[in-house]
Amino acid sequence: MEPGQGGLRSAFSLAGEWRGKMEEGKAYSPDGVFAHLEMLEARAHEAAVKQEEMEEQEEKLARLKARVQELRLQRDELRAKVDLQQKGQLGKEGVVSDPAQPSARAVLEWKIKSVKAMLQIFYLTGISGKLTKRGVCFCISTAYEGTYLDSYHLDLLTKAEVQIHRHSVPVFIPLEQIAKKYLQTDIRRFLSVLSDHLNAYAGRRYQADQLQDRFSDRIEGTLQRNSLCNLLVFNYNVSRKSKTFPFNVRLLYGDLCCSLPTEVTVSCTPDAPASLAETAAAHSDLFRRVALHKAFRSFSSAEGSVDGAP
Repeated sequence: MEPGQGGLRSAFSLAGEWRGKMEEGKAYSPDGVFAHLEMLEARAHEAAVKQEEMEEQEEKLARLKARVQELRLQRDELRAKVDLQQKGQLGKEGVVSDPAQPSARAVLEWKIKSVKAMLQIFYLTGISGKLTKRGVCFCISTAYEGTYLDSYHLDLLTKAEVQIHRHSVPVFIPLEQIAKKYLQTDIRRFLSVLSDHLNAYAGRRYQADQLQDRFSDRIEGTLQRNSLCNLLVFNYNVSRKSKTFPFNVRLLYGDLCCSLPTEVTVSCTPDAPASLAETAAAHSDLFRRVALHKAFRSFSSAEGSVDGAP
């Protein structure tokens, strides 16, 4: 099915129901007729956008699955090589009688080889690093929908206990909590979770910036956001019949590893036409599923088609 066909069929179905009601003798005022047509066109457009977004997500998911499989194969190969090298090194130097108590030098060499292998694996996932005299320095690159954003650095000391020496991670990212949970037991998991937090934050900030830069004419007043960009509050205008009506929006991102909101509230003034209540509900649903600036692009296209309708 082509993108948007499902939405068009839904619109035709709704139009058929409306014509049926007209044939049954139900009276409609001119305002009610235009409002119903606006609703049908808006739903058709939103359905088309939803279908297109779903197809894009499916393609992206397929690419990510292929990348994960590729990384897993490389990880297994690197682990096998590290194990073989470790066994060969221990065989040359001699192993103590108790295999559960390897020498300190063997343990240190194994750690160095493991870190090198880990650096090669993470390089393809936006995390790169290099060995230093006292440990390893990581660079975590962030991006959103293919757009490179920022990089953050993390310098670790790998002595008897792994420690964070210095870093450029923002203070509002829960670095200490993540380190306490994973740093000593699973450094791969530590880097992965930290990367998820940083990428989600960068994605939320990017969407808010795009909204302000590209749709400043639609925003009423200032977009309010906190440092973590997990709470956004703003007002925007919706046009109907050469009139504008203010909508108030509150977006809460309860999952700090996600760039889409978990709670959305869209409301209009009590004196607004009844049809705008349905528009607010449709906008609320779109905010939950689509990036903020893409949702506004969809609103603008829909309103442009409605205002230009004969």
